[in-house]
Amino acid sequence: MYICVIVYFTYFIQRMKDFVKYTLATLCGLFLAGIALFILGILSIAGMMTMESAAPSIKPQSVLRLTLNGELQEDAPNDPLGDLFGSTYPTLSLREIQTAIQGAKENPNIDGIYIEAPTLLGATPAMIRDIRESLADFKKSGKYIIAYGDHYTQGAYYICSIADCIILNPQGQVNWCGMASQPIFYKDLLEKIGIKMQVFKVGSYKSAVEPFTATQMSDANREQVTSYLNDIWQTMLTDVSRSRFIKKDLLNEYADSMLTFRPAEELVRNGMVDSLCYIDGISRMLRAKTGKDKGALPLVSVKELAAATEATPKKGDKIAVYYAYGDIVDRKTEWSENVIDAETVCRDLRTLREDESVKAVVLRVNSGGGSAYASEQIWHEVKLLREAKPVVVSMGGMAASGGYYISCAANYIVAEPTTLTGSIGIFGLIPDASQLLSDKLGLHFDVVKTNAHADFGTPARPFNPSEAQMMQGYIQRGYKLFTERVADGRNMKTGQVEKLAEGRVWTGRQAVENGLADANGNLQTAIKKAASLAQIKDYHTEYAPTPSPWYEGLFDQQKKDYLNTTLQETLGTYYAPLMNLRQIRQMSVLQARIPYEPNFIN
Repeated sequence: MYICVIVYFTYFIQRMKDFVKYTLATLCGLFLAGIALFILGILSIAGMMTMESAAPSIKPQSVLRLTLNGELQEDAPNDPLGDLFGSTYPTLSLREIQTAIQGAKENPNIDGIYIEAPTLLGATPAMIRDIRESLADFKKSGKYIIAYGDHYTQGAYYICSIADCIILNPQGQVNWCGMASQPIFYKDLLEKIGIKMQVFKVGSYKSAVEPFTATQMSDANREQVTSYLNDIWQTMLTDVSRSRFIKKDLLNEYADSMLTFRPAEELVRNGMVDSLCYIDGISRMLRAKTGKDKGALPLVSVKELAAATEATPKKGDKIAVYYAYGDIVDRKTEWSENVIDAETVCRDLRTLREDESVKAVVLRVNSGGGSAYASEQIWHEVKLLREAKPVVVSMGGMAASGGYYISCAANYIVAEPTTLTGSIGIFGLIPDASQLLSDKLGLHFDVVKTNAHADFGTPARPFNPSEAQMMQGYIQRGYKLFTERVADGRNMKTGQVEKLAEGRVWTGRQAVENGLADANGNLQTAIKKAASLAQIKDYHTEYAPTPSPWYEGLFDQQKKDYLNTTLQETLGTYYAPLMNLRQIRQMSVLQARIPYEPNFIN
């Protein structure tokens, strides 16, 4: 028996030794694997950082591949992970696209441009015209542009209409139907849940409040929307007519006949496209152009060519191009993306003012406005900057209301013909949730106060007549200050400004006619004017603010991007107006804002 016990005990000890040995070996293996993965991750990140900073070399007989797929923004942060793993809804940078096209014009190794036009969303008429004008300038080099699309959206077709050859899939479509604006009205929805908006405004055309107070457009708003839509459409018709040699009357007829549903062969006959072929035919065509029969086609992406172009040694004096795009806000919040944060912008403009190496500043504005207080602070810094060096404003898709407020102090204003600008007006929008709280939710409130208006602004009760009168007076003072700023900046009398104000939205072409802008043109037009005002001939541009490195806040950004991307893909055209409901909670009382989103349907 003792022998059995000893044998069993010896066996147990041996098994325990084996267990400990294998466990330790496993733990060591996991530890070493963790270290290896950590080192590999560090090397990968370092590699991506190196690739991001390194300028790619462009091979001879290369072709710039311009893919119009995703949401177009003024500028966008680098996203190497998205580039690596792919994205169904990428963010496109207008600045990057324009830089690449300019690089393609100047780089002898680029033979031409190939445009792919899947789906372009979120682009204003002025932004797509910016791309088109850059392509028109590229053609002056004598190089070719070929465009291919399975289905051309109207905006994508407008861009591609400048190409030497427009190719359509034999089963494809061209969406050419005109323009429309379809705002969403929330009044009845809010009433059903017991919320009433208390509105205070100045300006017959200041229609940003209408979605909360009406169920259809006012006569004044319908007038201004009709005016700027027709003006934008006429610009598009003129441009396409000149490029495609089709009379404007015929283009209008095509739009009225729902060209979208016409056979592809008919689109060739009427001159909207040049030929039909499948995607493999494009490959053969590009090979014939490049003279490359075998191997991979020498296609260069926008990011690669933009990086190579920006890596070119800088010569001459410095002109700073400062981007201000998005809602104008007093301060950033957790979910703020693409906003003009007054505190940050004022600090940046102060730095540019004090930087003696900067000879002139181009302020690139693409904003429908926002906080009137924040707009005033930025206006002040622009005015101080103007006193130190020339300031030229380049208006993008929108520079309206607060966007115009921060622009009017500049020496010179350049706007695209299709820019939406003006909207000189002020409003306040404060919800009264007393019915929701009391009748719907059964909540009741009582108050003890030391002074008459100690509970002013509480959502538990509406404004009384004296409070409403005070609010309207506050709005009136804000409007008066706005018109005075415009009059001072544009060398106009206040009475002249008031005739153009009232919240009226103008196109860039109309703004030049009315004296609210100085010239029609794009960013390059503004840069050349800044150089002229600074009296410099040899110059280069540097862009600000510099985007944060892609790895900063990577996971938070991925979360935001995922949520926003999902909403955008689901809601489509209605994403922007519905997001306004979320923004109301974050708004300051005094707002200088365009009628929310123009909500172009095309």
